[in-house]
Amino acid sequence: MHQALAPAQFDPGREAITFRLAMTAAGASLLAPPLAMAVERERALCNLRVLPLTTSDPRQLLQQGEADVAIGHFPEALTALWAEGERTVLRQTTLFDTRFVCLMRRGHPLAEQPLTLDAYCAAAHLMASATGRAAGYVDRTLTALGRRRRVVLTVNQYFTAGRVLTQSDLLTVLPRVFVPATGHEAQLLVRELPFDMGALQVTMMWHMRRDAEPAQHWLRALVQTAARQV
Repeated sequence: MHQALAPAQFDPGREAITFRLAMTAAGASLLAPPLAMAVERERALCNLRVLPLTTSDPRQLLQQGEADVAIGHFPEALTALWAEGERTVLRQTTLFDTRFVCLMRRGHPLAEQPLTLDAYCAAAHLMASATGRAAGYVDRTLTALGRRRRVVLTVNQYFTAGRVLTQSDLLTVLPRVFVPATGHEAQLLVRELPFDMGALQVTMMWHMRRDAEPAQHWLRALVQTAARQV
């Protein structure tokens, strides 16, 4: 009976299952292509459904069973997991690390001169925020340095951010690995930031009730393989 209800193996070529992956549009633009290729390569019958992720803390989403996995940058959730210790009901693994960079259009007034902290703070800025928050990691870093910036425009997609940058003198900060998600990489100049923001960690999280399921093991391995191609 146990084997019938919870089979020890999962055959992706025979079992049609819909997996739900919560991630931002930028994350999907990066991971969806290698995921689709992997499904085709293995001739799997599963369906991958990408759900929009509009929060930096997916714990409730996973606890309520609305997604099988959540993929993104979740510092608040990870801090909570570490504080809970063995009491936590969630599991996580790091997929990859990246760094923050500054983007501007080629031909920007700052393109041919050093990007100092003073020059950065004096410029007008665009903020790309999947959650729609008016302030982010950059603002917290600047506040710690006793500085601030003016955010002229906040958008919720990296593609929109890229298009705005090509037609304005705004600056934005994005994770380096997601620059292609702007759709305008060739028209943009990547510069190192004049302050340290540390690394950005992209994590996959899931609920422990799905931890031992063979189908879920297969899904998480698929995501990890796709992430290694980033």
